[in-house]
Amino acid sequence: MNDTIFVTNLCIVGRHGVNEEERILGQRFFLDIEVKTDARRASEHDDYREAICYATLCELAQTVSDKGPYRLIETFAERVIAEILARFDAATAVLVRIRKPGAPISASFDTVGVELTRLRQRTVGFALGSNVGEKSSQIRAALAFLEAVEGMEIQKVSSFYKTAPWGKEDQDWFVNACAVGQTSLTPHQALRAAKEIEVQLGRTPGERWGPRLIDVDLLFLGEEEFASPALTLPHPEMFNRAFVMVPLAEIAGDRKVAGRRIGDVTAGLTLAPEEVEPYAVP
Repeated sequence: MNDTIFVTNLCIVGRHGVNEEERILGQRFFLDIEVKTDARRASEHDDYREAICYATLCELAQTVSDKGPYRLIETFAERVIAEILARFDAATAVLVRIRKPGAPISASFDTVGVELTRLRQRTVGFALGSNVGEKSSQIRAALAFLEAVEGMEIQKVSSFYKTAPWGKEDQDWFVNACAVGQTSLTPHQALRAAKEIEVQLGRTPGERWGPRLIDVDLLFLGEEEFASPALTLPHPEMFNRAFVMVPLAEIAGDRKVAGRRIGDVTAGLTLAPEEVEPYAVP
C-alpha cells in the first residue's frame, strides 16, 4: 500500500549553512514532507491515534532544526527523516525536500535545495518448500526470484532439509529451507511478491496441505503483528512446524518473533524419526 501523508511548504527559520553569517543571522527554509504508509487501519476505524499526524510532522521538523545549526541542508533533511521513521512505525518511506531561497550565491534563481528519500528496512523471513518434480531446483529458483524483488535483500539462506509431509501424510517427502533478509516492502507487498513467485514457477491451486510444486510463505516482517483476511503475521502456524523452525533456527536462532526466541522454540520441539533431516542437495 502506498498511501501518502504530506505537508507542503512548511516554513522554518533556521541557522543552517556553510557560511558563518548564515549560522548567525539565520534564514527561511521551506520543507515538503511526504510519508508513505498504509492508512487503511486509521481510515477504517476513523481513529486519529492510528494515523500519521500532520502536526507532529511539522513539530519534528522544527525540533530537528532547533538542534542545529547544520552546515549542510542534506544533514538537516536526513535527520528529519530519521526522526519521522523513529516516531511512526507505520511509515514505510519518507521524502523530505528542503528549499533554500536565500542561499548566498552569486546567481539569479528562485530557490536551491535538496530532496532525500529513505525507505524503512525491516527484517523479513520466508519458508520455502517443494515435494513435486526437481524439489531443490524449485527452491533455488524461488530464492533467485526473491533476491530479484525490488526492495528485498536476502541475506541468509538455511541448509536444505528433507522433511516428512505435514497435514496430509499420504504424499511424497518435501525439501524445505528458510531465508531471512531486509525489505522496505509492506506486509501485503511482501505477500504479493511471494505469491507471484509461486505462479511464475508454475504452481496452480490445489488441495490444502497437498503436494505442491513450490511454497513460499511469509513468516514475519519486522515486529509487525498483523491480521487481515489475506494475511496474518507472524505466520500463525510457524511455531508448530518443525520443517519451518529447524531451518529458521539455523540462520536466525537469536531472533525473537512475537516475543519468542526462535532457537528456544526449536529446542523445545519433539521431532519424530525422519521428520526433519539435513538434505544433501544433488
